[in-house]
Amino acid sequence: MTMANIAVWGDSIGRAVGFSDSLNRYAVIKPNYREMLLQSQSVNIINHARFGATLPEGLADFLEAGEVDAQAVAIQFGGNDCNYDWAAVSEYPDQPHSPRTALEAFEKGLRQFVRQVQSRGKIAILVTPPPLDAQRFFAWVTNGLNADAILGFLGDLQHIYRWQERYAAAIHRAALATRSRLFDLRDAFLAADNFPDYLCLDGMHPNEKGQRLIASAIRDALPRLG
Repeated sequence: MTMANIAVWGDSIGRAVGFSDSLNRYAVIKPNYREMLLQSQSVNIINHARFGATLPEGLADFLEAGEVDAQAVAIQFGGNDCNYDWAAVSEYPDQPHSPRTALEAFEKGLRQFVRQVQSRGKIAILVTPPPLDAQRFFAWVTNGLNADAILGFLGDLQHIYRWQERYAAAIHRAALATRSRLFDLRDAFLAADNFPDYLCLDGMHPNEKGQRLIASAIRDALPRLG
């Protein structure tokens, strides 16, 4: 039986990039969810995700891609879209700062992306981001910066988690509005015992244990995504 193909447009989560302690840099985690799914003959992931990509960049990539050899397209963004220029926040904490993609623009862009996928006769799957470990993430992004100034801008440490949660909520709304499939990856992490154990040192990218969780969650969700 031929495996189904799912094309993924997303960021480093979709690319299976994480921080390697042994290499002391970001790299593709081995083994990763795509390899595990192939090994179990569950689904073939055609990966168009890019490290650091935002939703507007991903949509532009999709529009330039031409024909997609897959039954479904997974749209996996949010982590970079909700992020701030932390160096600028550190230097000017009393000034207003905008995320890379404003929340309203993010939700509008999701709907536009889905329409483009559906116009090509493909199933659109919206993917929520894994949750952040706020404490670890804060330590990571403030390294070498003025952590007190950034904390003053945020108000409290858990604001980071709540802010990212709003982007996940926007994905839920967009899936409902467009009648597209939803793969709630975030819920799979939250359901795990002590979800930070599934994240890298930076508090945001899934580690090898997290990759196994992603593969398992995809296998469980496949009957609902087709």
